[in-house]
Amino acid sequence: MRMQAAELFEQKIKSLEVARRLRVSRKSAYQWHQLWRDGGREAPGSRGPSGSRCRLSPRCLEKLAAYLEQGPAAHGWVEDQVWTAARVATLIGRKFHVSYSVSGATRLMHRLGFSPRVPARRVAERDEQAVTAWKEATWAEVKEPGRSAGATSASRTKPDSPAGRPGDAPGADAAKRRS
Repeated sequence: MRMQAAELFEQKIKSLEVARRLRVSRKSAYQWHQLWRDGGREAPGSRGPSGSRCRLSPRCLEKLAAYLEQGPAAHGWVEDQVWTAARVATLIGRKFHVSYSVSGATRLMHRLGFSPRVPARRVAERDEQAVTAWKEATWAEVKEPGRSAGATSASRTKPDSPAGRPGDAPGADAAKRRS
């Protein structure tokens, strides 16, 4: 699209018209025109993807993928078999001596076909038997009973349908006429 814009600029077409024809913003057309005027036909071309380049070589990326395949336990995380982004960032630092942020490690994991997981946070002293016993004994007593499965309404403003009204209630005869 930038190259098409450069061709149009060579034909002395104004930036606003280029923006309209190529269906881009005026700002983009003006920026491309400035680049074309300063650097010629090739100047408006794409500069490639934005952001910083990967700090790991292709060979290091292959090694990292192999490390991730081995699992967290092979690298010292024996609590659970979950690769978190923080663990991967730590692993990269240990193995390749390169610092990665947690978000950068997440992007790198996605690029390699892995997805980070968040481990369940459990207290180390948690007694599973005591929790199960409490759920069975105490929770049943404390828990409020649910609504009955009888006739209920989803409307907060109309608690019941007219058909459920007593015969002498206002509007009861209207319900009988509809039936």
